[in-house]
Amino acid sequence: MIQKNSPLPIYYQLEEGIKEAIQQQELIPGEMIPSEREYAEKYGISRMTVRQALSNLVNDGYLYRQRGKGTFVAHQKIEQPLQGLTSFSEDMRSRGLEPSTRVISFTEVEASHDLAAKLEVEAGALLFELKRVRLADQLPMAYEMLYISKELAQGLTKEIAVNSIYDYVENKLGLKIQHGRQVLEASIARKTEAEMLEVAEGAPVLLIERRTTLDTNKPFELVRSVYRADRYKFTIDMERL
Repeated sequence: MIQKNSPLPIYYQLEEGIKEAIQQQELIPGEMIPSEREYAEKYGISRMTVRQALSNLVNDGYLYRQRGKGTFVAHQKIEQPLQGLTSFSEDMRSRGLEPSTRVISFTEVEASHDLAAKLEVEAGALLFELKRVRLADQLPMAYEMLYISKELAQGLTKEIAVNSIYDYVENKLGLKIQHGRQVLEASIARKTEAEMLEVAEGAPVLLIERRTTLDTNKPFELVRSVYRADRYKFTIDMERL
């Protein structure tokens, strides 16, 4: 792996060797890699050189560190195009991953002025408020807070919310979901979000607010989601006008 006579820096050679081991599945997600000392002794290089290589791989998302435990292989980020309107369950299944949901709470709340304006209902109108963690292959991906008019989503229950709400709305209620608008922001995980996503408080996250409308132009839902930045990335294709 290491050629000391190569013009390539040693730390770079080590980086590329570890990347290749991950790509060839010699190192698998969640597996702890050798320590700095072990790499240094194996290749006869300094620990500082090893530390630089590992730090670069952590920054690039290939590895992650757990204080007091070691350095581990990171799970590959899920790439989500920003074109098209699909549910979380549909996205995960299209990638060969098994989606699941952990419902935190399912209650009725009165619409605040902000929610009322976005959902085009009267302030104080009854809404379903759903808080849930979305998982892929049992790994937490997102923490969602979802609001739907009770009048619009008759019969919605906590049991239904465990699965795909889009499937219920379109196939059971006969409504057609037509359009969605998303706003993305970078942020850091607050205490509750960190607990739900199983990350450290202050870890980087992606905040997404999506308003979905029906084919009648009636707003259907407002979803505020917090995505793990180490497991999710969004892409968009652009053309020069």
